[in-house]
Amino acid sequence: MANFKKNDYDTLRLGSVAPDFEAETTIGKIKFHDWLGDSWGILFSHPGDFTPVCTTELGEVARRQEDWNQRNTKVIGISANGLEEHYKWVKDINEYGGKVYGPTDVQYPIISDPDREISYRWDMLDYQDATNRDAKGLPFTIRTVFIVDPKKIIRFKADYPAVAGRNFDEIIRVLDAIQLGDKHRIATPVNWKKGDDVIVHASVNQEEAKTLFPEHKVHYNYLRTTPLKS
Repeated sequence: MANFKKNDYDTLRLGSVAPDFEAETTIGKIKFHDWLGDSWGILFSHPGDFTPVCTTELGEVARRQEDWNQRNTKVIGISANGLEEHYKWVKDINEYGGKVYGPTDVQYPIISDPDREISYRWDMLDYQDATNRDAKGLPFTIRTVFIVDPKKIIRFKADYPAVAGRNFDEIIRVLDAIQLGDKHRIATPVNWKKGDDVIVHASVNQEEAKTLFPEHKVHYNYLRTTPLKS
């Protein structure tokens, strides 16, 4: 692992079990699966502390705390720095967020991962850009987001380029779609927003659809839409 060489079997895919780990964080030591409990989880990575785009992102995650609560979701960040740098960075995040966006108070944990042990297991290292390394020669993490369900299964993964700030409206939209799909045997169409009509899942036969979705419309034998009241 010292050279962080990438192998195909290391790659995490949708449906993979989220790797468990123990780590020091800004709220104390945690074991990830135990900390998550029966909640959904969002883990999002940062290449380093005191980086400008990530400073805006961590503040937004804090301001969205009620959104996470409503969705039974815990959020956790990870950055390739130690705890002392994390604590100092959080002060900047809160100060800048408060001045520009509104009251900001980062209470969720941020993982300390200076040796990239967790980032390697979660496939979050930059293997392509040989210059994207710290003073010790270790690769920085790329800006990744994972959604993990209560069974500890990875349900969503996205990598963002350094120039594009993450859109947490979209991440919440995807989380809503996954949770509704688990509950109702539906899928969501293009540009779907919560409250819009949804698609009846292909596994639901027509007789079931009449009972489960009495207001559904058949557009084609493979495309049926329905309002969803909950």
